[in-house]
Amino acid sequence: MAVLLRRVTPLTRTLLILTFVTGIVDAVSFLALGQVFAAMQTGNVIFLGLGIADSSGAPVLSPLLALGAFVAGSAVGALLSRPGGPTAGNELRWAMTIEIGLLAAAAAFAALVDVHPGELAAYVLIVTLSLTMGLRNAVARGVGDPNLATTVLNLTLGAFASPTPTGIASHNELALRGVAIAAILAGAVTGALLLQVSLALALAMAAGVVVAAVLGDRTWPTIPSTRPSP
Repeated sequence: MAVLLRRVTPLTRTLLILTFVTGIVDAVSFLALGQVFAAMQTGNVIFLGLGIADSSGAPVLSPLLALGAFVAGSAVGALLSRPGGPTAGNELRWAMTIEIGLLAAAAAFAALVDVHPGELAAYVLIVTLSLTMGLRNAVARGVGDPNLATTVLNLTLGAFASPTPTGIASHNELALRGVAIAAILAGAVTGALLLQVSLALALAMAAGVVVAAVLGDRTWPTIPSTRPSP
């Protein structure tokens, strides 16, 4: 896999780093903000259903806020990714810049306010983080590698050994899918460990990793979008 990572494009490396950040953010969301995910919205739909059924004290408001904020973020990401728009070719860099700002703001908020699940401060962070993940998800889907969704692994796991549209998945494609799974797993472990120190530190680390990705990948000043022109 080390050989694979040396061969992949700067864009693919960036998407793998963002997948790692997703693991941090979702670990923080679930462990510190209650039964909610910022990125994995399928889980939030399940939690919402459990909450509506009043099962084991499952929340209703938290997953509902996460779902709404994720959709709102996706709408912003769609605007960034529209063909011919002012950010065309630079949409991922714009999305990452916004992500850095939102994660940094969330970290600062967590450092200044005591955050407990079910309270207003937790809801503020749920909305902020879900908005961030929704925006990035929409942009990454438009410019990225089909093996890397950055925010969810359902398709990656389901297609782990499945053929590609052009034939059987190559060794490199299978390896890349495996690295994506390892990246989000490593992010979740990192988020859980940092959370033992502080919520603010975990969120600051997530922001810092995205900053490093932007600074480290100066080789992709523009990225051609895969979205069809109108």
